[in-house]
Amino acid sequence: MRATASAERGAGALRRIARLRHHAPLIAEAPELHPGIVDRDRRYRYRLAIADALSALTALVLCASLGGGGHVQVGVLLGLPLAVVASKLRGLYDRDPLLVRKTTLDEAPTLFQLATFYTLIVWLADEPLLGAPMGKLQALVLWAALFTFGLTFRHIARIVAARRVPAERLLMIGDADSYARIDHKLEMGAINARLVGRMSLRRVSDLSVEERPVDEDTLADAIRSVRADRILVVPSQTNPQVTLDVIRATKALGVRISIVPHVFDVVGHSVVFDDLGGMTLLGVREFALARSSGLIKRLFDLAGAIAGLMVVGPFLLLAALAIKLDSPGPVFFRQERIGRHGRSFRIFKLRTMDADAEAQKAGLELDNEARGLFKIADDPRVTRVGRILRKTSLDELPQLLNVLRGEMSMVGPRPLIASEDETITGYDRRRLALTPGMTGHWQIMGSARVPMHEMVKIDYLYVTTWSLFGDLKILLRTVPYMLARRGQ
Repeated sequence: MRATASAERGAGALRRIARLRHHAPLIAEAPELHPGIVDRDRRYRYRLAIADALSALTALVLCASLGGGGHVQVGVLLGLPLAVVASKLRGLYDRDPLLVRKTTLDEAPTLFQLATFYTLIVWLADEPLLGAPMGKLQALVLWAALFTFGLTFRHIARIVAARRVPAERLLMIGDADSYARIDHKLEMGAINARLVGRMSLRRVSDLSVEERPVDEDTLADAIRSVRADRILVVPSQTNPQVTLDVIRATKALGVRISIVPHVFDVVGHSVVFDDLGGMTLLGVREFALARSSGLIKRLFDLAGAIAGLMVVGPFLLLAALAIKLDSPGPVFFRQERIGRHGRSFRIFKLRTMDADAEAQKAGLELDNEARGLFKIADDPRVTRVGRILRKTSLDELPQLLNVLRGEMSMVGPRPLIASEDETITGYDRRRLALTPGMTGHWQIMGSARVPMHEMVKIDYLYVTTWSLFGDLKILLRTVPYMLARRGQ
């Protein structure tokens, strides 16, 4: 009994010493990450490094093959470590641990710069790497191959890594509404992460409800109980110090942390960080496109529409023939939509419903499955050919004519009919500051699955954060959604 009591007292003393050491700022050691978190990060980094090396090898082999020597020099292997080191110096291996949604397209600007830099280095060291001077065609092929294969192989690497690691477990500290919204976003985005619990900062007393900090021991117990890999923190609305304490406690426990700031629901991600003597300020862009940006967007729309019509022209002829053979009525469906600044226009679409579909709409109101929009999963008005066209979103292709006429853009807010537009009020109506688009964030998220209130917020943020690269990303992401037959 005495030995047991003595051992317990000794263990208690050790725990108290360890706690004192943990809280002593001068002697505290850097927190160690959970082994599962370290293993996840390592798997992603390892596969991304292999992807970078393979893209460099493929590009160098293609470049050397164009030299006319008939064989590839062993010296190209010297260029592989350079690709990995360059990616490391640009932070491409340190980005994924900070993100819940790990994407490759967002890295395109950095990969573009690295491809340019790498091509210059190879041109300067062409003799040892390629065994011969590098020509202009070789340089162009090397640059294009590095950029293209870099994006492709890194995307594949992330897919492979996501399948080999368990879903990231997220513990949220914040309100129930934010929890439900994040849970919905995770489901819609097919992200390898899931919410496993929620803690609230609110404490109810006899007189009021206030937000109080979560102590480190309570937070540690919560993390262990749900085996959380990352903490999502919704900033306190009443006491900023509470949020700072939660962040410090989480970092001290060696767990990943992400912040869910509501301010970005209004300003988007197009902000500039400004340092004012150690205090961080956010510079917010005005809610409008500069004249030069508007011109660039219009030129991009014209080029895209002309190229698109040249490519899909033969298909439109075949689709028109199929529509005529399937059901009586016109090939095109013209409907009034609300455009930029509230001006109405008539949209071009391939007809996918019976010719009298609008007359039948009133009798189907009770079957409507959406709020703010009219959506029926198995709409009886849809024709056999129309069902194929709608599921692949191919019925939208004639809108390229609207783009040529300046009534629509390649990418932009969703064009709504008048009855839907009337339900949007207040600041949300500023979504009409840009020309509506053939596709947009609402499309790649699955337009039928996005509630109206979420869609107008998405459109508002698109207006505030427009960039040409953002439009390119949306267009590239639209293609797999069409091929996967997710459009409606």
